[in-house]
Amino acid sequence: MKHIRVILVSLLVISLLIVVYSQTAYSQSPQVTKKILLKTSVTGDDTKEAVIVDALFDKGATTGRHTHPGDEYAVVLEGDLELLSEGSGSRLVGAGDAYHNPGSVIHEARNVGDGAARVIVTFIVKKDEAVTQQAQ
Repeated sequence: MKHIRVILVSLLVISLLIVVYSQTAYSQSPQVTKKILLKTSVTGDDTKEAVIVDALFDKGATTGRHTHPGDEYAVVLEGDLELLSEGSGSRLVGAGDAYHNPGSVIHEARNVGDGAARVIVTFIVKKDEAVTQQAQ
């Protein structure tokens, strides 16, 4: 009986450690937080809309490979990003730099700096479509 109690207590402690460790590891995963600042129709083209986004990259965060149903124009306000674009390789951009990703091109942005990175992005995309589609 005593052995069963020791085994049950040990299993309970191990289970609690697994739960605590899993939640800590998950909460420490770097994220890209996006806030839509403006979403509006494009004058003269009812099929498109402009979406302006404030994107904050935690240290080490990545967007993952993705595309947009239209063009992306961005200005880096702070931090350093590595931009990877299919067919164009990679390049580094930092505070004060601007960049453009053509629509439907698979690309990714990674925060490679020592702290957070912040980017203001303007998308000109097809209306009523998701602004971002994850790539295969």
